[in-house]
Amino acid sequence: MSYRAQNLPAEKHCFFGAEGGVSKGIYASLNTNLSSRDSRNNILCNFERIAAYFGMQQHDVATVRQSVSDIAVWVEAPTWFETAADAMATNNPDILLGIKTADCAPVLLADYQNGVIGAAHAGWRGAYKGVIENAVALMVAHGAKVQNIVAAIGPCMQQKSFAVQADMRDVLLAQNTDYARFFITQDDHTFYFDLSGFAADKLRGLGIQNIDISPIDTYSDAGYFSFRRNTHLGLIKAPKDYPTQFSCIRL
Repeated sequence: MSYRAQNLPAEKHCFFGAEGGVSKGIYASLNTNLSSRDSRNNILCNFERIAAYFGMQQHDVATVRQSVSDIAVWVEAPTWFETAADAMATNNPDILLGIKTADCAPVLLADYQNGVIGAAHAGWRGAYKGVIENAVALMVAHGAKVQNIVAAIGPCMQQKSFAVQADMRDVLLAQNTDYARFFITQDDHTFYFDLSGFAADKLRGLGIQNIDISPIDTYSDAGYFSFRRNTHLGLIKAPKDYPTQFSCIRL
């Protein structure tokens, strides 16, 4: 299963799901998390399959060592989990730019008129810190025009599944009380957060209006990997030992 945004060329991007790879067990089957205990050879094979969809090879993939930062980096050549960052941008047509997620929002960005693309890993912390703004700023610094940028927010944990505690809500509201609109209240302690809506609001605040938002919920849809689902099922036995899907874009 995979998702393709309506506002990006189908042959230039893809939000891959869990299917179509060679990994087994809890990693079945298109796992891209090299920090997991999955076979490295299987993961490399999965990346080969992802690249082949675009007529490219695994060594054409550029990706970063993600955390929950606001760091966006300019990429001139393929890099393989070397740089600590959570967003990238490039104008190199020979690069397949991508990020991995497992409930966080993958955001793909493109100004095809000026030949600049970007990708961001936007969990709530990264979005709160400004990773989307920094990705767009980096694109603009290298020739993109905000009015030409189209954005796509891929499959992520949707609001119906994203239960959070009051302390997380308090962090966001301390930055902007208007962010209360992204929460549905269940009681005084439990809230449901609209991550994709929050990411879209960040994009609109930058002047980007052409935004595609996937309705797919990674938590409830078995066709996608979900860190929270695996946690609730007791499948995570070690830190970082969970599968991730890959979202990518090229010029």
